[in-house]
Amino acid sequence: MAWKEEPRCEPTIQFDPAFSYYQGRSAQSVAAELELAGYRTVRYFVTKETTVDGRLLDAFHRRGMKVWATVLGNGAYTTEHLPKGWESWQMTLLKPVNDGFYRFSHFSRSYVEWKKTVLHRMVREYAFDGLEIAEPYFPEWNGFSSGVYGDIGPWAIAAFRAYSGSEPPDFVNRLSPRYYKKDPTLYQQWIAFRVRAVNHFLDELINAPGGVRSGRPGIRIATWSLAVDAGRDPVAAVKEMQGVDAAEMISVVRPDLHVLQTHWPDWMRSRLPADYVKRYRPFVEQIRRLHKEIPIGVQTDIGSLKPMRRSNEWLRRFAEASCEEGYRFWTAYEYHIGLSMYEDPPLPLRASRRGRSRVTIECSKRIAVDTNKVKISIITEEEETTEGMAEVEKVDGNRLELLCESFPASRFKLQVQGVRDTPEHWLLKGYPAHEIPGFVTVIIPSV
Repeated sequence: MAWKEEPRCEPTIQFDPAFSYYQGRSAQSVAAELELAGYRTVRYFVTKETTVDGRLLDAFHRRGMKVWATVLGNGAYTTEHLPKGWESWQMTLLKPVNDGFYRFSHFSRSYVEWKKTVLHRMVREYAFDGLEIAEPYFPEWNGFSSGVYGDIGPWAIAAFRAYSGSEPPDFVNRLSPRYYKKDPTLYQQWIAFRVRAVNHFLDELINAPGGVRSGRPGIRIATWSLAVDAGRDPVAAVKEMQGVDAAEMISVVRPDLHVLQTHWPDWMRSRLPADYVKRYRPFVEQIRRLHKEIPIGVQTDIGSLKPMRRSNEWLRRFAEASCEEGYRFWTAYEYHIGLSMYEDPPLPLRASRRGRSRVTIECSKRIAVDTNKVKISIITEEEETTEGMAEVEKVDGNRLELLCESFPASRFKLQVQGVRDTPEHWLLKGYPAHEIPGFVTVIIPSV
């Protein structure tokens, strides 16, 4: 969907070029598609800090669009780009977990130094307009019940001893005098220690010598924290469970922007109200008590799981609620995974000419053509219609290049049939394709 110019709060979007939807097409087509969707700022999800597509940055920048790098703080989904010995970086949790995500310890100096070095190099080599470290926190919201609670490994234990002069709480043995429910003073010390660890981890990556800001002076920085609609004091709950204190984080890191990330207990809800951000006011208020002016944005998820895919209408209402709540911008994960990708047909949105006989059409989504010719209808300014066939010279993402000697030299309208979207590139498989509706026209300029 297209957004109005100069919105009260800027629409931005996350995209991950590792998805099939962005593969096998030009960088220019990716940039054109997101631009046609109304976005002037995009957030490039960098899953491998050592592999960045500079052509994508150039394509966006040539259109006057801004590109932020979004990297993960507390782990990685793939390890092929990591150096030898990365296994020692991993957190220890209450129970072993094998869910495809590798969680790394904030207290591993080897991990922190590697991360700082690779981010420094990345921003020196690639002209990102901003950088943000998403998910810098500890796992997990329901960690005590699920067992996905950490870090309680040797790096963390040694760091807590140095910090407090005592042993950390015991989270397993209920009979221990150090069991976290028996010794509230020790447990509160542990909570403060974890908050400090998250914030100093970010400070080291961003502000320390050899960090991001020294790699690209002037680059904009955003910090991320969690927000959730849960309980009487969700701010304290997030602090306790995951080491997140947004106000303190901002004080330590000194970012240009701050983002409230929608926590999974909210985004996984199939019937999540589009205005749910109203319930995040406690998190905004906690920040505003110390930081009156910092721009705050909010992030949502529009389709990571099948039951909670959001429609364009839902996203429009979410954007309106975000503006009403005073957020300066919003973003969503991830551009191509929302409900509209599965339900809406591709639409021709813009056309250009390459001489009299060649036309390029840019559509609202990625397209495909199953033959080397498509049926067309040419409608002149006098409303005269001529039907025929056009040769398909190239399909590139959302771009269709046609050759037809019958194209008029003057301005005309064009209808195209036989052009479909690409379910083979969607996140969820097994859904039918949709064709451009035969009655939809696009205006072709004069030569």
